[in-house]
Amino acid sequence: MSVNPENRPELYEEVKLYHNAREREKYDNLADLFAVINTLQQLEKAYIRDCVTPKEYTGACSKLLVQYKAAFRQVKGDEFPTVDAFVRKYRLDCPAALERIKEDRPITIKDDKGNTSKCIADIVSLFITIMDKLRLDIKAMDDLHPELRDLVDTMNRLSIIPSDFEGKQKVTEWLNTLNNMQASDELSDSQIRQLLFDLESSYAAFNKLLHNSS
Repeated sequence: MSVNPENRPELYEEVKLYHNAREREKYDNLADLFAVINTLQQLEKAYIRDCVTPKEYTGACSKLLVQYKAAFRQVKGDEFPTVDAFVRKYRLDCPAALERIKEDRPITIKDDKGNTSKCIADIVSLFITIMDKLRLDIKAMDDLHPELRDLVDTMNRLSIIPSDFEGKQKVTEWLNTLNNMQASDELSDSQIRQLLFDLESSYAAFNKLLHNSS
């Protein structure tokens, strides 16, 4: 016996994945992680095909890696102890993205020769990583200190940066500020705003320095 769909109004009801705010947040977090990984995969393919410049790729990849860490932190647990478990569950075909996540740096800074090009790429990546962390409201000392320390160390190694370069001085001052904090201490809203301003101005000055040196 055939069933007339018009007599089954439930067939026209929207199927909801969630029934409360907590479940909705869970699915939103899963969607965010899915989107970041998929975008990272497409970026890797675009770079391989020479569709983006190394500078554009380095900046975009660094930003996506920061976003990935923030997104995965929201879903990590018994169901998804690793990103590989998430990828298997949702059948994501993203080998290039997984490789980038495991290396935790853009492919453009994979060179281990310690040359000038690598230092420049490292500095660009670190500037972007720290600024994106701050914009994602990551403000604990132990979350910001490693990249800020690496930024100061790398800037000190790059010979084309003069010792009195204001950008390096500002970054060093902020590293000293973090050195005087406890690991669990957090920057205040005003400190975050000032640090972001100083990083943006220092990054702009660094790019200007590169342009004048070329």
